[in-house]
Amino acid sequence: MIIVSDKAKDRILELRQEEGRSQDENIRVSVKGGGCSGLMYDLSFDATQTETDHVFEDKGVKVLVDRKSLLYLAGTTLEFTDGLNGKGFQFVNPNANRTCGCGESFSV
Repeated sequence: MIIVSDKAKDRILELRQEEGRSQDENIRVSVKGGGCSGLMYDLSFDATQTETDHVFEDKGVKVLVDRKSLLYLAGTTLEFTDGLNGKGFQFVNPNANRTCGCGESFSV
């Protein structure tokens, strides 16, 4: 399961409206190779759901995750911060053994 914090939900809805995206476009969260820790998070809007996607809904936000990425993302919380240390989406991933300083890459 992917959990969406209240602040992340609010920012996702704001971005959807600001970018003129339809309500049919969901959030896709995936993991790709790269970054300083070996694996990187990828977050995007996506209207296409494949038959192998896992679909989670939290606080009215649908999150699409491909089968491979789910192995790395199970139990992750999607957060949004706009504090002094930076602004943006962050992943609180219980599966990550190490994360980089920017929070955009991790290793297991």
